Amino acid sequence: QVRLAESGGGLVQAGGSLRLSCVTSESISNLYTMGWYRQAPGAQREMVAVINGGGGTVYDESVKGRFTISRDNAKHTVYLQMNSLKSEDTAVYYCNTFPHPKLDWGQGTQVTVSS
Repeated sequence: QVRLAESGGGLVQAGGSLRLSCVTSESISNLYTMGWYRQAPGAQREMVAVINGGGGTVYDESVKGRFTISRDNAKHTVYLQMNSLKSEDTAVYYCNTFPHPKLDWGQGTQVTVSS
């Protein structure tokens, strides 16, 4: 059973930065296209950023130019660098495969942006 462990969230003021990490228990993240997702209170989970095996990336329009997704295959880790954070970025952030989340969801990491 592959496990996902997200970390790096916290409370930050608007305009601040955070770096999220997603570690997989196996090399799944090396093999599949991986995505960061987020779920705000009362909202559906949505894709934020995606990275494929070749390093190609796709971003939701709401975060383009502010967020950067990257991966370190040696560490089985996918990162999300978040800059210029806004209050609307407040959510629980998760990682999983993309476009179809194939793995059991981790606990996520809470990001709270105060205005």
